[in-house]
Amino acid sequence: MLCPKLISEVQVAEPGLAVVQAAACDDQTAFAIQQLLVAWCAIAPADRTTREPGEPGVRLLCFLDLRRAPDA
Repeated sequence: MLCPKLISEVQVAEPGLAVVQAAACDDQTAFAIQQLLVAWCAIAPADRTTREPGEPGVRLLCFLDLRRAPDA
């Protein structure tokens, strides 16, 4: 489960800013989801996934700026 302390108020301080956590069965799937997001908006991509002991799959956390084009 995502710890609320990982998300600061600055990261979602304005409309159009978002933090997205993707849950997937494996790293390959999680990074494929991230690639889909890259096509829609500016993104601060994650370079690794996390695993929680006793939980299936992986999680990937990335930060989006919907106000900017993907190439910005």
